[in-house]
Amino acid sequence: MFTHPSALRLLTVHAHPDDESSKGAATLARYAAQGVDVMVATCTGGERGSVLNPALDRPGTRAELTRIRREEMAAAREILGVGQRFLGFTDSGLPGPGEPLPDGCFALLPPAVAAEPLITLIREFRPHVVVTYDETGGYPHPDHVMTHRVTVEAVEGAADPDRSPEAGEPWQAAKLYYHLALSRAWFQTMHDAMTVRGVDSAMGEVLAGWPDAPPALATTTRIRCAEQFAVRDAALLAHATQIQPGTGFMAHPREIEREVWPTEDYHLARSLVETVLPESDLFAGLRPGEEHG
Repeated sequence: MFTHPSALRLLTVHAHPDDESSKGAATLARYAAQGVDVMVATCTGGERGSVLNPALDRPGTRAELTRIRREEMAAAREILGVGQRFLGFTDSGLPGPGEPLPDGCFALLPPAVAAEPLITLIREFRPHVVVTYDETGGYPHPDHVMTHRVTVEAVEGAADPDRSPEAGEPWQAAKLYYHLALSRAWFQTMHDAMTVRGVDSAMGEVLAGWPDAPPALATTTRIRCAEQFAVRDAALLAHATQIQPGTGFMAHPREIEREVWPTEDYHLARSLVETVLPESDLFAGLRPGEEHG
């Protein structure tokens, strides 16, 4: 398992197309540029997503959304320099309070069943590191919560020699991380930095409406990737139906972000190798010459 960095492999598991570009994309681009083999697993096709860019909210877009979002994902994948697989599940949408989830959607499947395509992918790709969302999903979208459950199930199942023998030889990923993307601390730091510099900030409104929630997981790992923010942004803009240029995440000055928050951050949930916290590398403990358990 402990091989030359060029043979290291990273798998990140997301709910919909565009999630890989809004959560950890600069990290993916950095590692891909270093020669790490990076794979994105996308659980659903985003079929029930909204068209969030008014310029593309026109007749026909909704009817073709499945095809369009696959094409957007292909463009983003090329920009990031990574591989990508759809796991084939159906987007659950985001029902309103009290509304049921649609029949047959991803979030209604038993996690043990939904984990099978990911077990197959893990055994084929053989990642050393797996990254996904924490148990809250990062935000309470049913597909994000389900993605966490399925990923944990698949990481365990892929290592079990008695499970799904038809899916290939067992593989044990050495480390499992959770994203800490777009945290309250990030919004607060960016808002304060923009305000001090006299730059209009829309983040105060975001912070004012921030829901009461349990404390964030501890940040164990910070990946310095400011040089890849432009690649991240290009990948995100490739998801054109989901991003309106100049608004939301695309509105803040990148030079301020590079100065005050030049990292993407993670929580190390499990590790089978020895590592010293805090880390600056998802592969800490796995590189040649390092001591490991």
